[in-house]
Amino acid sequence: MDAEVLIVGAGPTGLMLANQLGRRGVRALVIDRHAGPSVQTRALGVQARTLEIYSKLGIADRALELGKRGTGANLWAEGRKMARVPLGEAGKMRTPYPFILILGQDDNERIMGDKLRDWGMSVQWNTELVGLAQETSHVTVTLKQSDGTTRDITAAWVAGCDGARSAVRELNGIGFPGAHYEHVFFVADTDVTGSMVPDEVNIYFWREGFHLFFPMRGKDHWRIVGILPPTLRGDEDVSFEDVIPSVRSEAGAGLSFKACTWFSTYRIAHRSAARFRDRRCFLLGDAAHIHSPVGAQGMNTGLQDAYNLGWKLALIVKGQADVTLLDSYEEERVPVARRLLNTTDRAFRLVVSDSRFAGLLRTQILARIAAFAMGFERIQRVAFEVVSQIGIHYRTSSLSKSIDDFPHSAPHGGDRFPWLRLKLRVNGSVEDLFQILDDTRFNLIVIGQPSPPDGTLDFGEMLRIHVIPADPVNDAELARAQIPRPSFYLVRPDGHIGLCGRRLEVDVLLRYISEHLGLRRVGSA
Repeated sequence: MDAEVLIVGAGPTGLMLANQLGRRGVRALVIDRHAGPSVQTRALGVQARTLEIYSKLGIADRALELGKRGTGANLWAEGRKMARVPLGEAGKMRTPYPFILILGQDDNERIMGDKLRDWGMSVQWNTELVGLAQETSHVTVTLKQSDGTTRDITAAWVAGCDGARSAVRELNGIGFPGAHYEHVFFVADTDVTGSMVPDEVNIYFWREGFHLFFPMRGKDHWRIVGILPPTLRGDEDVSFEDVIPSVRSEAGAGLSFKACTWFSTYRIAHRSAARFRDRRCFLLGDAAHIHSPVGAQGMNTGLQDAYNLGWKLALIVKGQADVTLLDSYEEERVPVARRLLNTTDRAFRLVVSDSRFAGLLRTQILARIAAFAMGFERIQRVAFEVVSQIGIHYRTSSLSKSIDDFPHSAPHGGDRFPWLRLKLRVNGSVEDLFQILDDTRFNLIVIGQPSPPDGTLDFGEMLRIHVIPADPVNDAELARAQIPRPSFYLVRPDGHIGLCGRRLEVDVLLRYISEHLGLRRVGSA
């Protein structure tokens, strides 16, 4: 076998998967048909859930250093500021990262690409997948080199992270239904001053569409995204100077543009693959689903695809779990992608619709509704959970189980385990449990009851046990998260709850681990 895992595509999704495998002792072969990393990209927003994953990977600080924190979004219509959507307040008790980080896809790729060196891995550029044949025990692939020659290699598993024109998807004959939106969009990196609220996202609604201003690193540096005016849509040589009048007419005549360092036009599609797996091949990121840019969800969703598949694939490659565990990747990620596709598509069609009613709705009604709704703490919290992706759950997954008539308000099987600050030792100091939990292993959290007897959970380094002592500080924090006492939580490597219940019974836990996760005990064949 030439490679245990072949990753096709070295964009954010492929690099995330390679890092997740590498830190678990699996060295993947990563190829990409391009000559090198991208230098100009449209994806910008890094959500809280992604930053949590970056923290586990050890690259969050670098991302924060390079990016710009956005704690809110400001809605403008007809030259007036209509509303502000807060992010920091709504998320400050839910995640260590209660904001959206404005960081270009190219910077994200650079950070993750650099991290690959820690695992002795790198990307083979100028290498294109041109052939693929699946066998019972492996996949034979044909790779085309920069000089035009080809070579055949074998891999146990293939991950298609190769974008909207995925060769992995096409060579497996997987359909990719959907369509392009009719509008043409533009993106520009500019140095500009104007009415924009500094360090926050500014959204300017107008009768025929919208303009988005994203704060970037550096003084007066903004990335602008908008709809190309109808009169310019057939012009192949359109420049930023051509769209400035449109931007000024809707985002303020007082805008002063000093420079534009990058300008591009593009069209947006909405598609979802018919399936995310074909035997030994998987689809992730844009190869599996592409969305409208509403809510800055696309890149983040691909990164979570990789985080979901990475720990499962590593266990299989290392012989520590049954291969049936891989069935849960498609089971869990398809509903997330389809739900996101449907919600962003509906919102995007409203935002870009050319109808007179939609124009009135954008400029007269939408911002006012947002201003009213965001005055309610509960709505702020729900909105933050959706946009930040910390609210994504797998409650319907076969891996998610809640027993003992668990309280409805408590975190359940499939939910992301909440961010808690607890005393982990009697008379100890308060610690960030998020930092304590090792995401290369399963973590059993035991609350209000003794730890299982020694030797009963013989899974070696695959499982860590944390007993939360009784303490007034802990009681208050657990109550805030609506976690009952007594209770227990088996947390998966990706931070989602596998099994939870009131009373921890070893036989029940072992049966769940055997039947649903397929983990093998230390010393088992």
